[in-house]
This record gives sequence, structure tokens and C-alpha cells, in this order.
Amino acid sequence: MAANPQALLWDVDGTLAETELYGHRVAFNRAFAECGFHWHWDAPLYQQLLRISGGRERIRHYLTSLDAAAAPPDEVLVERLQMSKERHYSALVAAGELRLRPGVERLVLSVAAAGIPQVVVTTSGRAAVTALLERTLPDHKALFRFWVCGEDVSRKKPDPQAYQIALEQLQLPAAAVLAVEDSANGLAAAAAAALPVLVSRSASSALEPDAAFATALAVLDHLGEPTEPCTVQRGPACAEGHVTLSYLQQLFHTA
Repeated sequence: MAANPQALLWDVDGTLAETELYGHRVAFNRAFAECGFHWHWDAPLYQQLLRISGGRERIRHYLTSLDAAAAPPDEVLVERLQMSKERHYSALVAAGELRLRPGVERLVLSVAAAGIPQVVVTTSGRAAVTALLERTLPDHKALFRFWVCGEDVSRKKPDPQAYQIALEQLQLPAAAVLAVEDSANGLAAAAAAALPVLVSRSASSALEPDAAFATALAVLDHLGEPTEPCTVQRGPACAEGHVTLSYLQQLFHTA
């Protein structure tokens, strides 16, 4: 029998839930309105802004784009907008506006039952991760060994630092661990840490070119449920129509 991965590393935004377009983007727009600005990030603009990892970094980039000749963005304003955005995001999660993507809870529970360590690896803030997991996976403390979040790194995805920190804490070789990502930035970060990667493309990464995912072991539209089969866009066929431990073993066998 092929071996299971020795650990599973989960990205959050876009991977666990469709948080980017329907959570963070909405929260940013509400923060802008609350702070008296008439800016609006529509979906196409936000998909471009997602090339910049991190909320504060995204705000700074946008402010600079409004007037490239101006002085650097006011950090007090950046922090005010980010804090407002975090409050609005937490409110969206608390209201049940964001749910786990198909197959996520099933696979997390299956991997946990098999005794395989699971870790959250994201460059989003810890408060946003906490809000999402408390609402969608109340038993998350028993399911994930630890989290690596934006506060834990000095360089965000596509830099591999977050994944390198996770591997150091797990004390496992990268080749024995599988990362689950949704975006080209996330894939680049994991691949730079020498990790095999399964990509579950999200609404926020839908417009990214297929070529950006060429290094993934497999690319799917989601992880699938018995009643909602996934589509494999690249990689080994998923005979059961949803990602299982046996499919993860298959990926490792073909890596």
C-alpha cells in the first residue's frame, strides 16, 4: 500500500473557505465606507490586488496606486482601515456568511482520524483565522496541531517562509508532507519550500492562468463530496469523485 503523507498543511483563504471575494473583499469595502472613503473594490479589481499578500500590504499598495507621486501611505490610516476591516470580517463570519468549501470538513476529519498531523499555514492574520475556524470547525484545536499565521512571518506568500516554519516545527522533510493551496501565490510559496502541492482552485484564483499551476501534483475545482463530485483539471483522475486518503496516497505515488 502506498504511504500517506506524514502531515497535511492547509492554506486558509480560498482553500478552507471562499473567504477572499465573499469575505475579505466585502469587509474591506465596509471598512472604507465606515472610515468615510468612497473606494470600492469590485471582484475584478480585488482579484488583481490578491497578487499582494496581506491586508495591510494590500491597502498600502492601493493607496500608492491612487497617487504614485504622493508620500508613502499614512500608517495610522492603514492601521485604522485594517482594524475596521477585521471587525467587519469577523461579523460576516459570525453571521454565517462564510462556509467551508466542499470536501474540506470531510477530508480534515478523515485525515485526523488516520492520526496524520494537520497544520494551518497562512499569511492571513490570526484574528481572521480564529473567527473562521471557531465558526466553521469548532473542534479545530483537536484537528490542527498548530497554526502559522501572518504575525509569525516577516515575508508573506509567495515567499516560502511560512511553510519553512511549519516544516521546522514538524521536524519532517518537505517531500513527506503535502500542502493544500488554492492560488498561484500559495503554490509558489509551497513549491519554493520543496513541498508537494494539491491545488483546489477557488473563485478568487479562477482567472489565474492554468500555466501558473503547472508544478502542482493535481489541480481540482474543489475537494468534492459524494453528492458533489470534483473535477480534476490536471493530474491523476479522482475515481471516487472526492479527495480521500487513497487519492492523497495516489498523488504521493506519482510524485
